[in-house]
Amino acid sequence: MEERDSQQSSKTKQAARIQTSILNPAEKKVLVWLAERQPGWMTSNYLTFIGVFGALLTGLGYAMTIKGMGWLWLANLGFLVNWYGDSLDGSLARVRKTQRPIYGFYLDHSVDMFNEAMMFIGVGLSPLMDMRIALSILAIYLALTATVSVNAHLRSEFRLTYGKLGPTEFRLIAIIANIIFIYVKPLTQWHCGFRLLGTDITWGAFDLTAFAILIVITLMFTVNFFNDLKYYAKVDPVKKFSGDEIEA
Repeated sequence: MEERDSQQSSKTKQAARIQTSILNPAEKKVLVWLAERQPGWMTSNYLTFIGVFGALLTGLGYAMTIKGMGWLWLANLGFLVNWYGDSLDGSLARVRKTQRPIYGFYLDHSVDMFNEAMMFIGVGLSPLMDMRIALSILAIYLALTATVSVNAHLRSEFRLTYGKLGPTEFRLIAIIANIIFIYVKPLTQWHCGFRLLGTDITWGAFDLTAFAILIVITLMFTVNFFNDLKYYAKVDPVKKFSGDEIEA
């Protein structure tokens, strides 16, 4: 998700931030406005861990839907808290000119992976989604996160969005989906069953939605992987081998 500062970890060379999401122009203004009004005791580290608290709330809210769909409101609150902490930590550092590029890069990447795991495991523990789908989405999401980090190091390019969608848009989509499932009860009651590789599987509407998302982000990862591979093949072409060059 959002990073405190997009920087090379070894040379502190700033990587170019690529942020082309739909909500980015408006979100930037809001984050700067909020950063300028934070109390003096608030730090980027505090905000980072407020984001962690939000991720835990989201995971707990999803897991507790076994008691009722009303717990999705807790998941939605968690998304808002997570956005506040995760998005504002970097803005606060930039507004105050207190960036710590190496420390911040490491902390944000490590914490983001924990946050994502808590959210997806939480929804996988709920009656809404098959844990296998939840963990599959988590795996692809972490793979995307890893390629972002690799490109930040190799290309000095930090991509925060794919297909005009970034972390904020994904949170908003999840919140809207949760509200729909709270109020449209037939969606939580509908299920379909099928057999796959000798195993009986039952999916609900949330599972089918999640599976569609899994397909989309898998395609995104695949397309970006081959595009990046093509780029690196040009900047690091195959070298001709000659047996004479082998030292005795």
